[in-house]
Amino acid sequence: MIEWKLLGAGARPVPQPVATPLVWAGAGGGALVLVALFNTVVGPGRPELALSALSLLAALLGLCARFTAAPGTALLCWMFLNGFAIPPAGTLTWAGHRDTSWLACLLTAALTGTALARVLHARAAYRRLTPGRARPDTAPADAPYVS
Repeated sequence: MIEWKLLGAGARPVPQPVATPLVWAGAGGGALVLVALFNTVVGPGRPELALSALSLLAALLGLCARFTAAPGTALLCWMFLNGFAIPPAGTLTWAGHRDTSWLACLLTAALTGTALARVLHARAAYRRLTPGRARPDTAPADAPYVS
């Protein structure tokens, strides 16, 4: 006799984050493309737009990354922002307060994206495992007797 079972029945685990080197590769490649795009379209010397785009990139990469990838993601985005979005292009400089706030902004974006992903995955896993709902793979006749 053939017994049909749903493939999606049962508890599904929380998805595993992407490996940190892959996230850093995405951060480096994405930052390079975004900064080159902004330098071409808007022109160099307007780092505010590039900072907001790189912060969004860091947050999006944080959605699939581990918490340990956040500092490296922020640092890679800052290096492309500092090295190519402000004149002189190709030279890393440190301007104290400005660069500290840029690094803090990028790190906050990466950590916020990662924390948001963890909360959403935990909520989804909790909703899948609530005890009050009947499991789809058990028939009503198989349910235990509760007095």
